[in-house]
Amino acid sequence: MVKNVSDLEYAAKEIRKNLLRLCSMQTIHIGGDLSITDVMTVLWQYQIKYDPQDIRAESRDRFVLSKGHASAVTSFNQAAIGCFSTEAVFNEYATDGGRFSMHSCNLVNPYVEVSTGSLGHGFPVACGMAAGLRLKGNTTSRVYVVMGDGEQAEGSIWEAAMNAVHYQLGNLVAIVDVNGLENDGRVTDITGLGDVAKKYRAFEWNVVEIDGNDVSEIKEAFDNLPSATSTRPTVLICHTVKGKGVPFMENQEKWHAGKITSEQYEECMRHLDEEIANGSK
Repeated sequence: MVKNVSDLEYAAKEIRKNLLRLCSMQTIHIGGDLSITDVMTVLWQYQIKYDPQDIRAESRDRFVLSKGHASAVTSFNQAAIGCFSTEAVFNEYATDGGRFSMHSCNLVNPYVEVSTGSLGHGFPVACGMAAGLRLKGNTTSRVYVVMGDGEQAEGSIWEAAMNAVHYQLGNLVAIVDVNGLENDGRVTDITGLGDVAKKYRAFEWNVVEIDGNDVSEIKEAFDNLPSATSTRPTVLICHTVKGKGVPFMENQEKWHAGKITSEQYEECMRHLDEEIANGSK
């Protein structure tokens, strides 16, 4: 596992490079992959308790991608910790019989805990998993679940949020990618959410707001999580930029999903290489 901030920042840029290479090969959900890259890198390459050689260990942490279209960034981070090779993702993505696609599927990929895609479904499942760990007497494992901000419009999200508090699921850590955009446009224009953090506080969650593209803040938030035996679930409200790291994609609705040209790919690589050389975040 990567331990320090500078190495995690470098790792996040390498994940972005992989995402953009894949995006030059075919259409992927690039905007939302890039917005959550920093959080996913810190989660998978620093925080999560997960052994690729023993993926059904009862002592493991569980991960649910409720924001199902961020499958590529999940797969590249799992590759980084040894679940499979990075080249396997490139070779098998969106192929017949391949383990990797626009939405993760546990029927073909054993490193996926739960198949997701339809928004609002992963969060309730994660709540059930956290409750199940409690019933088994598991006091050390956590369940991490990543959601989008547009996904918060689903009623099942708030049913799950209410139940997580009722059942005192302090082993549940929800992560909301607040990038302000969804497939159909700006979140404020589709179903305005108002203050998401305030809503979770009203449901009596432990709420932590961070810059979701600042690796140092993300790491600090994970370092300061309450014990898995606590009685209040935690939500990390991560304020991010859709398309983060690629100037022509940032905050652009059209890059919810797409494919880049070879010229755009080279431009992206030059930009990221310059950032790495300059030591910028």
